[in-house]
Amino acid sequence: MAVDDTPGEEHAAFKQWAKSQGVEINGISPARFPGRRLGMKATRRIEENEVMLRVPVSAMLTIDSIPSSFVEQFPAGTSIHCILSAFLAHGDAAWLQKLDPWRKVWPEFCEFEETMPVLWPKHLRQSNAAVQSTPNDDDSSSSSSSSSSTPSSSPVSSLLPPSISGLWNTFKKEPVGVDYETRYQNLLSQQEQRLQSAWTHVRTVYPETDWRTFAYYWCIINSRSFYYVSPGKDEPEDWNDAIAMVPFADYFNHADDDECEVIWTGENYLFKATRQYEQGEEIYMSYGAHSNDFLFVEYGFYLPTNPSDTIYLDDIIFQDLTIDQKKDLAAQDLFGNFDLTLTPPLLPSSSSSSSSTTPTPTPTKLQAAAALKTMNRRDWKLWITGRSQRGFSLQETTKVIRGWIEVYRQECTVMIERIDGMLGKVAISEWERGRYEMLVERWRQVKALCEGGLEAIASASVVDG
Repeated sequence: MAVDDTPGEEHAAFKQWAKSQGVEINGISPARFPGRRLGMKATRRIEENEVMLRVPVSAMLTIDSIPSSFVEQFPAGTSIHCILSAFLAHGDAAWLQKLDPWRKVWPEFCEFEETMPVLWPKHLRQSNAAVQSTPNDDDSSSSSSSSSSTPSSSPVSSLLPPSISGLWNTFKKEPVGVDYETRYQNLLSQQEQRLQSAWTHVRTVYPETDWRTFAYYWCIINSRSFYYVSPGKDEPEDWNDAIAMVPFADYFNHADDDECEVIWTGENYLFKATRQYEQGEEIYMSYGAHSNDFLFVEYGFYLPTNPSDTIYLDDIIFQDLTIDQKKDLAAQDLFGNFDLTLTPPLLPSSSSSSSSTTPTPTPTKLQAAAALKTMNRRDWKLWITGRSQRGFSLQETTKVIRGWIEVYRQECTVMIERIDGMLGKVAISEWERGRYEMLVERWRQVKALCEGGLEAIASASVVDG
């Protein structure tokens, strides 16, 4: 793919600045790819296992690199994310001036407003978070604050998919009654709470802080950070706080397949080629095996094709189980996070052989929950522990799972039609049209995932039969 070899003078200046900070750059450079934003390209043939980039910790922006006098102003419990963001907004001007070549190549705030739901107006980002309002909602100058298409009285609970919003439009979600970790569910709620907490803490030290300025730097840190824990310290309880910014490495775009090996030695970040690259080819790195909903919330994009894409059936399943059935799942450490993904296989094949040497396949979480609907408790407990197959029917279990997926697919159908209807309205701004288009395309992906799941369990049933 042809690329623009001159992304801008500010990027050339930043590359020289990075080298002056001890960053070693070998055969790679930022480039503008047609129809997309900046990425990293090979400027020559790069051989497998070649180190393309080496960034020393001395060039990174970490909690240890900013003055301790600044850090000590903040109350106990303030996140590292908050302190780093606050430093970019309120740190010593002379110190921050050293970062100018780097800061000049960062995205502008409007780019985050366009793509990150946490900055969208309330009617677009509705979630199950306890905190829904931000100071930006009252800022009439914001490009995202003016809308004539969806009033606040809209009957739509959320335009965002359930893994992001925690809300549904086609049925009433019932309380689970038990707290459990949902790292990849209720994504927007978790992010809103982190941002709100940071906003509260920064104003205890700098009450005059401007919301848009702080939110901008918070998004910069959130979207461009790498793993980092201070030497000699344990990992933080919140994995979001093991962060630092790594200059030049933030040009790499994401691909689910890890095409670039990333190594943190404790002193340097190394980026090694895992295969040969030709001159002009874009080089990616993996941000992790994340679902498209996670990428959407955290980074403001999602992939057209993502092998790690996942949705969760928890809300659908929990309303279909009794309290005793939920307790049985919890007792077997099978409670919650019932993911639907096409890799690995949705269901293991059943062991229909009567041979005692044939191993009994380990059921998936989803299959274990569905079997509760078709078996008595005694048989289920023997089956889930691999002691007996009595009472288990793959056909009946699959039927239950199919019904759960159909509920999710119906949610997708309703929302696709609803958002398409909004796009058909005349009185809609171009900014809002772009957001609706992002949303409806994501819903289509989720629907395709549901349909793929239905096809997968149908195939499993045929094979088993």
